[in-house]
Amino acid sequence: MSTAIERRPARERILDTARELFYAHGIHAVGVDRLIAESGVAKATLYKQFPSKDDVVAAYLRQMDDSWRRQLRSAALAAGDDPREQLFGLFVAMEQAARAGSLGCAFINAAAEYQPGSTAHAITAEHKAAVRAWVRDLAAAAGATDPDTLAYQLTLLIDGTLAATRVEHADVAAEAAKRAARLLLDCACP
Repeated sequence: MSTAIERRPARERILDTARELFYAHGIHAVGVDRLIAESGVAKATLYKQFPSKDDVVAAYLRQMDDSWRRQLRSAALAAGDDPREQLFGLFVAMEQAARAGSLGCAFINAAAEYQPGSTAHAITAEHKAAVRAWVRDLAAAAGATDPDTLAYQLTLLIDGTLAATRVEHADVAAEAAKRAARLLLDCACP
């Protein structure tokens, strides 16, 4: 292990390792022993930072929520000042991510692994609701005749695209989503 890695706080190393492993392999496929080994911490250190694997999962999902929402805002702002173009910019960014080898949505992946009522599922639902509310606000600012419906349609399109990129032909799925988003925006925002 390099000295730079060793100097990072244990909690940060555990979460960075969890993010890489959970996102690439799935949460249930990664055991605590692997987290310990790959983050370079002692078992006691992991459990001091996180009393259970579920606590690591919750922290990972909250970290992914922060990261994903920052990426969405950045993509919207990169598209300019017009809210309609900001909404379209989300799909331009998704297309770029798909071409770069995105592994889909950490939240869709988590939802597939956890039952409703679990902490992980609740964090996932909160994330999806917060993203939809943000998209709804952009849709209203863009002049959508029904911002709630447009937000629901666009977030379904985002989620569907992210799910498809995990399976096959990520670039094709992202391009199709971008075209569909343009049509939705043209119809919903006169």
